[in-house]
Amino acid sequence: MAAVSIDRTDLVVTLARNEKFWGLLRDLRVPITSISAVAVAPDGHRAVRGLRAPGLGGPQRLIGTWRARGDKQYVCVRRNQPAVRITLDGERYRTVLIGSDDASRVAADVRSAARL
Repeated sequence: MAAVSIDRTDLVVTLARNEKFWGLLRDLRVPITSISAVAVAPDGHRAVRGLRAPGLGGPQRLIGTWRARGDKQYVCVRRNQPAVRITLDGERYRTVLIGSDDASRVAADVRSAARL
């Protein structure tokens, strides 16, 4: 299961080995200064927008990269699970969407670190 953490000046998203394989993703590390917004999506599966390219898209899990006009999303979510939506400026991905049972706490921690 994906984990979001703060490492000094960076936001770090760590994926499980199977998530990296199926999503064709690597762990993500971006500077905290590039975070422009943090929100909680009640159902991360429904919050994903665009077309999958590449990754895994199924009825229960979405893992990979989703592309839409003006947006490129780094996604690792499960159906009916809340997710943290992190908006970035000047990075490879515009949006990071990570499912978490405790999404409110994770979002608060990221907001606090980013001073939003």
